[in-house]
Amino acid sequence: MNHAFLSLDARTRESWKKAFPDLITGTLTRVPFAATVIWVLQPTGPERNTTALVTLLRRQAARRPLILLSDEPNEEDALIALAAGASGYCNGHAAPAVLVQVARAVGNGGIWVGQGLMQRLLATTARSLATSPAGPDAGQAAWRKKLTEREQEAAVLLAQGASNKEIARHMNITERTVKAHVGAMLEKLGVRDRLQLSLIINGLEPPR
Repeated sequence: MNHAFLSLDARTRESWKKAFPDLITGTLTRVPFAATVIWVLQPTGPERNTTALVTLLRRQAARRPLILLSDEPNEEDALIALAAGASGYCNGHAAPAVLVQVARAVGNGGIWVGQGLMQRLLATTARSLATSPAGPDAGQAAWRKKLTEREQEAAVLLAQGASNKEIARHMNITERTVKAHVGAMLEKLGVRDRLQLSLIINGLEPPR
């Protein structure tokens, strides 16, 4: 894969180069044709407009994955970036090994926001849904029919922001069994990652 890192001043960082020695650099005005994965360093200050930036470059990127890098990452920006079409959201100073993980995840069609931020996003989504007029049970019947009772139990816990360890403790099973349940749920509901799964469980996205 050819990785392009775009920023206001076409900068590069040592961590980026260590992760992808042959990276391409460029400005925020144009997505390089040769790039297969696009990394975008979000501007700070008054030039920070997540929706406009992701929408503009997403249009140029076509179906190529786009990852927004932020030196000041937060939940609100992550949600905005994903809603605008980004495939990932990551700290701009992430270690090379993390960048490689991100690339692998989005390259396989998944979404990346990092485990810690993922848990907070899932919990925030669950809390928001619980206070919505439709209630937390809206649209649940369709996905429940595709899962076993134990998978349903694990799915609800996951959608509330629980980690694999917390799900295992609550259900009195091993983390390996939790991973097996999650894998089965992803396959049965036709989604690629925990975030999409959570959106379906919380009634924010229809089952595949």
